[in-house]
Amino acid sequence: MSGGRPAARRSPGERWGGVRPFSIKTKLGALVVISVLITTGLLMIAVRTETELRFITVFSMIATLLITQFVAHSLTAPLDEMNAVARSISHGDYTRRVRESRRDELGDLAVTINRMADDLEAEDRQRKELVANVSHELRTPIAGLRAVLENIVDGVTQADPETMRTALKQTERLGRLVETLLDLSRLDNGVVPLKQRRFEVWPYLSGVLKEANMVASARAGIASGSGSHTRTDVHLHLDVSPPELTAHADPERIHQVVANLIDNAVKHSPPHGRVTLKARRGALPESLELEVLDEGPGIPRSEWHRVFERFNRGSVSRPHGPGSDGGTGLGLAIARWAVDLHGGRIGVAESERGCRILVTLPGLSTPSS
Repeated sequence: MSGGRPAARRSPGERWGGVRPFSIKTKLGALVVISVLITTGLLMIAVRTETELRFITVFSMIATLLITQFVAHSLTAPLDEMNAVARSISHGDYTRRVRESRRDELGDLAVTINRMADDLEAEDRQRKELVANVSHELRTPIAGLRAVLENIVDGVTQADPETMRTALKQTERLGRLVETLLDLSRLDNGVVPLKQRRFEVWPYLSGVLKEANMVASARAGIASGSGSHTRTDVHLHLDVSPPELTAHADPERIHQVVANLIDNAVKHSPPHGRVTLKARRGALPESLELEVLDEGPGIPRSEWHRVFERFNRGSVSRPHGPGSDGGTGLGLAIARWAVDLHGGRIGVAESERGCRILVTLPGLSTPSS
């Protein structure tokens, strides 16, 4: 997910093996030597031609000033450019860069300023993506909790223990998401801790699908336009084999993966379509293979490599079915991030109809760090 720090630029000194053939010290030394040579040469000419000393002094001063002006301009011009770039950065514009054509100390400074601008631009982009990710993930439990409470207030359901347990579950999930904010802020470094444990796959995935149906019904009623689906005509089917299948992973992260994949599949399903979630045992102990298959228009092979990019909404001009919308383009990116944390794989696979996404989780096999 989110992006790493740009590759570090080498400073001019590093590019030239630690030796700067045109350093500022060298230029200033050359200026002094040239000035002395010019003055000495003019004095020798004055002695041989019996020219008055005052003319030689004037000529010497003019020549020295011209050379000094040339050297000074070569030193101050890049400083003015660096000042302008630094002023832009201070105003929040991280797109400007300093030219790095020099091979002296100012060239080193230009590389440092550009590297700083790259880092600040990356941090600003990651901050915006973090806010978008958190907002996207908070909508689900909030919508579910709102649906339960509205049904109670409208008299559709009673505040019986089962209904209140559903509300409590959503509240607990909301609390867990809030607690992970600090972890998500380190998403770009890949250091978010995983709380892996062994769990039974069938009841777990059944609960995820039940929650997805409940949230879809809630959003269809309130028409929030939040970017998640409001489809209630799509049938969700769960296929777990064997029924006693278990897996070892972080349930909270896997919930993000499954919920976002289901949400994306439902959005692109035709009216009264079917979305199938399959779970199978992987090759390693406690590993898990998930498959989400829909009956929508599918994804062109040319777009497979872009499916999991942030803010990518695909090439389909309009999602199928009533109540669907373009979404935020974050769901699949979040799913890939959660799978990557487990050291697993996620990708689009061949399918005769619709879109088929495969997820492989390594189970007890710890990814190398």
